[in-house]
Amino acid sequence: MKQRITYIVKDADDFDPEQLDVKSGSLTLKNVKAAKEHRITFGLSELPRELQRSFQQWHELHIRWASETPYSASPPFTARVSPGLHAFFTPLKDRSEGSLCPLLQEIFGHGLICEDPKDTFIKLPVLSERFSMSAASEYYAYVPNLSNFVSYVQKKLCPPAPSSCKLGAASLSSASYLDIDYDTISHAVIVNAFWSEATWKETISLTKKEETIEVGVLNHESRPDPEDIGFGGFLTVLGNDDEPKPTRFQTATRHYPLVSSPLIYRTRFSHPTGLHPTLILTLPSSHLDAPDPTCKLHTHLTLPSYLFIDKYQFNDPLFLASKNLVSLRSLSGATDLEAPDWVVPQWGSAALFELAVPSFSPNEDEPKPSGDWNVSIPMHLRYLPAQQSSHTSVPVPWPVVFWACRAEEGAKMAVNPFDRIHLGYEGLFGLKTRFMHVPPAQVGNGTGRLVEWIDVPVLDLRKTGWVEAGTVGTVIVAFLGLCWVLFGGLGGSKKGKESEKKTQ
Repeated sequence: MKQRITYIVKDADDFDPEQLDVKSGSLTLKNVKAAKEHRITFGLSELPRELQRSFQQWHELHIRWASETPYSASPPFTARVSPGLHAFFTPLKDRSEGSLCPLLQEIFGHGLICEDPKDTFIKLPVLSERFSMSAASEYYAYVPNLSNFVSYVQKKLCPPAPSSCKLGAASLSSASYLDIDYDTISHAVIVNAFWSEATWKETISLTKKEETIEVGVLNHESRPDPEDIGFGGFLTVLGNDDEPKPTRFQTATRHYPLVSSPLIYRTRFSHPTGLHPTLILTLPSSHLDAPDPTCKLHTHLTLPSYLFIDKYQFNDPLFLASKNLVSLRSLSGATDLEAPDWVVPQWGSAALFELAVPSFSPNEDEPKPSGDWNVSIPMHLRYLPAQQSSHTSVPVPWPVVFWACRAEEGAKMAVNPFDRIHLGYEGLFGLKTRFMHVPPAQVGNGTGRLVEWIDVPVLDLRKTGWVEAGTVGTVIVAFLGLCWVLFGGLGGSKKGKESEKKTQ
C-alpha cells in the first residue's frame, strides 16, 4: 500500500513551517488551513478475495462521487462532475460484467437501480477512438452522502479492533469528492479523497515499518506559462527521510481554474415546472468574456431517467438563439420520447451543450454589459408510477460548466500526477483541449445544495377508485351492447326473412 497526502495552502502568508512537527515516522500539523487530497494505492493482492475476483473480471472501472454541498476547488484539484455517484466502466472482451451492479449496491447503497450493466449503463460517445481517457459506458445515481461507503469500509476492509483505518474511513463523511480507479494493466486500485479548505490539526504516522507516506504542504504559485500550474512548499517522505524539504515544481494541467475571473453560475428550474420543466443557468454578463480566443463555454448535464431532452428541438438556429445556446454537441443514453419512466432500462442520459455568450465591444471605453445572462434548456418529464399522492419530488443534479480551450501542449498533460480524468465529457473533445472550470455558486439553490428538487405530477391512487369501477362498468356495458347487436339483431333478421318468404 502506498499513500500520498497533499495539502494545498490557499494563502502562503498564513502558513508557517513551525506548524509542522516532524518526528520519527510521524508528522503533526498544527492549525494548517488548507485543502487536502489523500491518495491510497492498493495492490490487487492486498484486497479481500471477494473484491479481487470482481476487479479481475473487468478491464477498467472508475468511480466518481461528488458532494451536493458547494465547495471551493483549489488548484490542481479543480475538475468537477455533477453531484452524485458516477461509474465509468469497460468490460473485458468476451467476458461477462460479473457482479458489478451487486457490488455497487453493496458499497454505495441497496437503493441503487442497477440490474445489468448491459441494460442500465449507457454508452459513452467518444470523439476519437484513440482517446485514452474515456471508458466504454457510464452509470449515474443520486447518492447524497458516503455513509454506506464508510460503513462498508469499516466492516469489510478495516480490522475489527478500533484503528486508524476506521477513523480514516469515518473522515470520508466530510469529503468533497471521492475517486476510485482500477485498470487491468496496473492491477492496482487507487482511492482519492478530497476535502475542501479546512483547518487541519492531525497527526500522520506509519502503521508498518516497511510503509512510506509521502506528504506535501504546498501553495499554488503563478507561472509565466498559462498552461502550467506551479507549486512551492515542503515535502517529506515518512519512513524514508522524515525531514521536510523545500520544494518547487510546475506541471501542465488539463483542468485549470479561472484564477483571475470571479465568474460563477447558478442553476434553477422555471416555475411551475409541470411536465415540461426548463433548466436555467444564470451567469453574470460582465464576467463572460472568454479567457482565450479559442475558448468556448460549455455545460455538461447528467439527467436521471425521469428527465430527458428532445434533440429535435435543438436543430433550429432561431430556437437556439432564443435560449442563448449555440448547439447540442452530444446526447447519449435514454432518449426515447414516448416511454414512461418504468419501462426505461437505462439510468438516464448525458448531454453536452455549447453556450452562447454576450458579445463585448472592442472599445475599452464602453462599459461591459451588466446584469445576469440566462441560458434556458427545455426538458421533458416522463410519466412516473402512480403513488399515494398527486405529486412527488425528484432530484436533478446541477450540471458542470467550463470553458473548453485549445492547448498547445496537450501531450504533456498526461504526466500530471494530480489531474482528475474519466469525468464523462473529456472524450467529447480533442486531445489538445484544456478545461477551465466555472465554479458553482457557494450558496447553491438557497438550501446550500447543488441539487434541484422538482415537483412531478403523478397519478394519485387515492383518487382513482372511481376510475377502476368506471372502467369495469364500461367494459360490462360494452360487452352487453355487443351481445345485443350480435344476437338480438340476428334474431330480428331471421324473422324478417321468414315474413318476406310468406309474402312471396
